[in-house]
Amino acid sequence: MAEVVRMPTAADGRRDGSTALLFDDGAPDASDEPIIGPEADTPETDQLVAVPRLARHEIVLDDDHRVGVAVSGQGLPVVLVHGFTAEGILYAQTLSRLVRMGFKVVAIDVAGHGATQGLPTGGDDLASYTELLARVLDELGIRRAVFAGHSMGGRLVAQLAAADPDRAIAVVLIDAVVGECWDRIIKTSRFAPPVLVALAALLVADTLSTLPWLRNPGQAAKLGRLLGPTLLGHARRPWRMLGPAVSMMRSDTSREMLEALGRAEVPVVVIHGDRDMPVPYATAVDAARRSRGTLVTVKGGTHSWVLKDPETLPSIIAELLEGPLARVRAAALGAAGLRPDATTDQIETAFLGPHAWVRRLTPPLEMRTGSRHHHRARYQWTVEQPA
Repeated sequence: MAEVVRMPTAADGRRDGSTALLFDDGAPDASDEPIIGPEADTPETDQLVAVPRLARHEIVLDDDHRVGVAVSGQGLPVVLVHGFTAEGILYAQTLSRLVRMGFKVVAIDVAGHGATQGLPTGGDDLASYTELLARVLDELGIRRAVFAGHSMGGRLVAQLAAADPDRAIAVVLIDAVVGECWDRIIKTSRFAPPVLVALAALLVADTLSTLPWLRNPGQAAKLGRLLGPTLLGHARRPWRMLGPAVSMMRSDTSREMLEALGRAEVPVVVIHGDRDMPVPYATAVDAARRSRGTLVTVKGGTHSWVLKDPETLPSIIAELLEGPLARVRAAALGAAGLRPDATTDQIETAFLGPHAWVRRLTPPLEMRTGSRHHHRARYQWTVEQPA
């Protein structure tokens, strides 16, 4: 078991319960190895490489609400918000790739998920969950960031950025529950409960297919070690999922928030699998149109493709950084008074602030001998720029 460390009391009197872990291929029970991905089985070399460490923390807000966060890396901040029934640590392998690309990644557990307490009232709608996310960002000292959200997390980051566009450098929606098609599904389910049953069945089927036992047993084992504790937590406390589920049903349509992002000229990238059954691909097309965003179609991607293959999302981001996101990054640095070749410390000071708590929670990169080799991305994709 990894050592649980109590962080020193901060200047404002708050403390956080911190588990600073090193993961072997993202496995939570391996406390002596760093996060590395499918390339772990390749022969080691004498090449010195930087190995990301992902530190998990439970921070305590002013009202004693405990929130789980995971932090790693240095550079432009990327805040990841997971999907319904998931938690931030499930994306550990993908996060490690983003760290190596020069990002500081911060994964936040949504209320009622992972290490985050549920909302006191269960949440009237998803706006309550977004408000908690905003409080966590303020507590961590994250002024501006790239917000990425998967599934339900996509709805939350879209709502967050629409309410306060100045927070967002860009918004990345990954098979997000936004768009006209999804809104119709939710509206119909209020009057026809069997629709929810069918949706739940599709989500279960997609979850069961997440582990690629036949195609890549090694990767399936790594993801399984991450997924196991999450599923066990749901088995022990299944009622935690009722609040988020009911809140999604009560939420308003996403049309206004998507159009608000477009009016505010917030850069939006909509990434969606064309074989996503629970959240149909048509909803992504509508989301990209309304937000005036870039549409990336993942060929053969189901709802949880981002978990099935940790290489695809970083590969997509790398391609976009040579295109539309290159302009976004340059504009964000310029607005902050930074040159394109600014150091990671200068970038973090500009977007996080010099005394941001999240900087103190970030573990250092570790240098080890090993291979830089990564598997190729499993999926192919196409990119469509807004008209």
